[in-house]
Amino acid sequence: MTLETLQIGMEWFSERPGGLNRVYAHLLAELDQQGVKSEGLVSGSPDVERISRGLARAFARPGDRLPHRLRALRRAAMPWLQAHDEHALIVSHFAQHALPVLDFARRRPFVVHFQGPWGQESRLEGAPRVTAWMKEMIERRVYHAADAAIVLSSAFAEILAMDLGFPRERIHVIPGGVEAARFAITDSREQARATLGWPTDRPIVLCVRRLVRRVGLELLIDSAVELRSRVPDVLVCIAGSGSIRGELEARIAERQLGDTVRLLGFVPDAHLPQAYRAANLSVVPTIALEGFGLITVESLAAGTACVVTPVDGLREIVEPFAPQLITTSATASAIGDTLARALLGEVTVPDARACAEYARTQFDWPVIATQVRHVYEQVVA
Repeated sequence: MTLETLQIGMEWFSERPGGLNRVYAHLLAELDQQGVKSEGLVSGSPDVERISRGLARAFARPGDRLPHRLRALRRAAMPWLQAHDEHALIVSHFAQHALPVLDFARRRPFVVHFQGPWGQESRLEGAPRVTAWMKEMIERRVYHAADAAIVLSSAFAEILAMDLGFPRERIHVIPGGVEAARFAITDSREQARATLGWPTDRPIVLCVRRLVRRVGLELLIDSAVELRSRVPDVLVCIAGSGSIRGELEARIAERQLGDTVRLLGFVPDAHLPQAYRAANLSVVPTIALEGFGLITVESLAAGTACVVTPVDGLREIVEPFAPQLITTSATASAIGDTLARALLGEVTVPDARACAEYARTQFDWPVIATQVRHVYEQVVA
């Protein structure tokens, strides 16, 4: 079966890094390799079509006013909608951007990729109550028009069904993917540290996160107090940029952790394989709403085991492979204790080969895209 799809995303990943945009870009690339024809629409610069190698094009700039963006999206989608019959599939990766074509989506096969509860996430990050409510209303309107939903984890399937009222029987759990070959570098830990200019005489824990609330960075900083008491020369590196950097810097200073915790700032995507490989461990200290945890499988693909909190998709990734690296709770003391025991050899830490093999067999993009294509085919049929 030849599949024709209109893939409505948010932004193109290389212009606006983020989990949703990364999944969208890599999924389109792999589906293209598997013969799925896609017309991708995102907000971005006029250069999107070139840098995406024709997989997507921009309908408006991200900074444009919302009414303009939505009108522009409908105009950009109309040629495809008029050229394809009722069997061509519409796919939404971002609820707000599906609104302009929802009348068409109700009459055609329509799949939504649910990568997180937009409204709930906004509420946890401190958005005004009315803003979160409006986002949830948009989500409900779009999702309830869909024939099927693809979610990143069983935990998010539960949220979609219980909180947003989507029928359980039309929910498909398919995790995100990773470019396993790109992260499976041959550098040793020492070579990776030399490339990055990191110290070679200290155990290093790496956390790659946007600097926002909800992702547990405050807990990680607090956990470093206990961790340092048990592993005195440990270095905790936090890679990422975001709105709460100043708060995190103040927290590090207040707890006198200047020699133990470093904010690295944004690490370019090209350097991430070396960064993961250079660390003894990575850590994902999320406190709520982690549907998948791409950084977990990126770390594993690079050969570095990952300590995670028992939150949503993080548990689902790590439990079949290394349950001893799941903290007992999403608290500073539990995070510090699990990291310390792993660094001190008090629990078994899988080696680089085992980590990379698990990531390759379970989460490599060809594996994931095949599962996604199967759902698409079911809905079209």
